[in-house]
This record gives sequence, structure tokens and C-alpha cells, in this order.
Amino acid sequence: QVQLVESGGGLVQPGGSLRLSCAASGSIFSIRDMGWYRQAPAKQRELVASITSGGDTNYVDSVKGRFTISRDNAKNTVYLQMNNLRQEDTAVYCCYADVQESPIPFFQRYWGQGTQVTVSS
Repeated sequence: QVQLVESGGGLVQPGGSLRLSCAASGSIFSIRDMGWYRQAPAKQRELVASITSGGDTNYVDSVKGRFTISRDNAKNTVYLQMNNLRQEDTAVYCCYADVQESPIPFFQRYWGQGTQVTVSS
């Protein structure tokens, strides 16, 4: 089994910054993609950012230039640095990791518990 533990959410004023972390632990042989989704009330869940094991990144258009995703492969951890936050960034942010648990080339997606980010004055 694999567990993902998130930290770093909270309340911030518009224009402020937050850094989310998500650490994977347990039966891990390797991790392929990692990333962050978010879901705001009455809105569809959306993929905010993703990063491959090689460091290739992808962002939803609304956060480009403001958010940066990174990962530490040695620590099985993914980060999301969020700058210049806007009220529309308010959501529950949830991380994921595509994990290979043995030498068998099969990957399973695991999820974090979610962390609330609230941007408000």
C-alpha cells in the first residue's frame, strides 16, 4: 500500500503565496507522474499541474506563470508553489502519484486526502 500525505494549505490574501507538499510513502518501486487536481464548490475537478519523473511539466492555462510544480524523486515528494493567488484559486487541492509497487511494470494511481486553499481578503 502507498500513502500520500499533503501539507501546506490554508487561508491567504489575494496576491499571496502558498506552497503545497505531498509526500508518498509505503511500497514504492518507482513513481511515474505526480500532480495536483483541484475542485471548487459547484465546479468540475480540474488538473492544475503535473510533472513526469524526468521533470516535464504541464499546467492548466489559468495558473501558467503563477504556479510552479516540482518534485524530489529521492523523497518521493511533489510540490506546488502558488504565487499571486486569486480568489478563483480557492478549492480543495488533491495530489496524486502513479506508483509502481514492484518490478512488474504496472502503475496504480494513489491520491492524497486533499487540502483546502482559501484565497480571501
